[in-house]
Amino acid sequence: MKRTLREVAEYVGAILIGDAHAEVAGVASIRSANAGDLVFVDDRRLLESALSSGATAVIAGDFGGRQLQAKPLLIADQPRLAFARAAAWLLQENPILTSVHASAIVAPTAQLENCVSVGERAVIREGASVGENSSIGAGCVIGRDVKIGRDCRIHSNVTIYPGATLGDRVIVHAGAVLGSDGFGYVRDSKTGRYEKFPQIGRLEIEDDVEIGANSTVDRGALDVTRIRRGTKIDNLVHVGHNVDIGEDVVIAAQTGLSGSAVVEDNVIIGGQVGIADHVRIESGAILGAQSGIPSKKVIRGKGVVFWGTPARPIKEYLKELATLAKLTRHSKGD
Repeated sequence: MKRTLREVAEYVGAILIGDAHAEVAGVASIRSANAGDLVFVDDRRLLESALSSGATAVIAGDFGGRQLQAKPLLIADQPRLAFARAAAWLLQENPILTSVHASAIVAPTAQLENCVSVGERAVIREGASVGENSSIGAGCVIGRDVKIGRDCRIHSNVTIYPGATLGDRVIVHAGAVLGSDGFGYVRDSKTGRYEKFPQIGRLEIEDDVEIGANSTVDRGALDVTRIRRGTKIDNLVHVGHNVDIGEDVVIAAQTGLSGSAVVEDNVIIGGQVGIADHVRIESGAILGAQSGIPSKKVIRGKGVVFWGTPARPIKEYLKELATLAKLTRHSKGD
């Protein structure tokens, strides 16, 4: 979708220096940019490269100045954020009329709002509803009484179990499974055998959540598993039953959260982190890659980086490593 630079600047709240009528239709890296593309720099050292690239215009920070340059500049306080917002705007798909592929199966009691698309071999079961301008990809299975909000993107081969609720603007990538049974069993002390504990709770996913490819989120055992507004989950993440994840949490790939863990707002979790049951991660904490959190532990410290197993503040962790290194050297010396 072509937009003038004046329109882009107004949309992202940037100051435009240069030709307001020049048009852009896409975004690119500095290296691959062509005419009609928009690029960004958040480092003064890269400004010259951006200005000499094939792009039509450059989003830059205050270091771009207010003088006319070889290309139009859009000066923004947060150039990377402004670029992301411009990209989403320029690359957005045009709304389409409601379209259900001939091979899809939609139950008579399912409700599709305006401008919903349903791909090949998708199945939407009884009582499910899909909000306006949402899309259901090929091979998806949307269970009974599932509620999906507006402007959602459910990519291919996603399975959503019965009764799950998704808010508006939720993105679920290919192969994800939402609302499956939690891993809950009771052991018979006499026979040693395991019997299934009821998994009859709910899954609630709020607005603006993104869930990566092949991730899995279990519904609650008796209550609810909840992922709150704005949280972003990478590929191959597992969220166990009764987990409560706060707002604007970021979780990197291959992390696992055991049952009844609580992750408060604005937490950052690195890749391959293991979080045991009934753990609480308080607001703003940062868990480094491959950290391990034992059962029922509380992690607190806004902006504090935790590392290792069991996870502790990184300064403490590095001191321990240094002490171990000294002991090793001494033992070799002996």
